[in-house]
Amino acid sequence: MTDKKIILSTAGDKKAAEDIAWALLERKLAACVNVIPVQSFYQWKGEMESNPEHLLVIKTTAAAFERVRETISELNSYEVPECIQISIEAGAEAYLKWIEQSVQ
Repeated sequence: MTDKKIILSTAGDKKAAEDIAWALLERKLAACVNVIPVQSFYQWKGEMESNPEHLLVIKTTAAAFERVRETISELNSYEVPECIQISIEAGAEAYLKWIEQSVQ
C-alpha cells in the first residue's frame, strides 16, 4: 500500500468544480484533478433527487487530506459536500513519485 490517495467530491456545476480543482493545484494539495460530468441519483432530506453534477477525482497524499477537505468545504456551495478518500494500493512507480513531488 502507498500513502497516495484519491479523493472524490462533487460540485453542482462545471465552474464550481473547476474553481475547486484550480485551488487545490495552486495550493499544492493535488497533483491532478479530473472533472467529469455525471448524473447523480440520491436521497436528500427525505426526497429522491437526480441532478447533473461534476465529479472531481483528486490525486493527492494522505498527509494533504485534511487541507484538501478544508478547501472543498471552503469552496463548495453544497450544505454537505462530498469528500471521500480512497487508498491507492499500488500504481506505476513514476506516477506515484510524480504525485509525491507535486503535493506539498
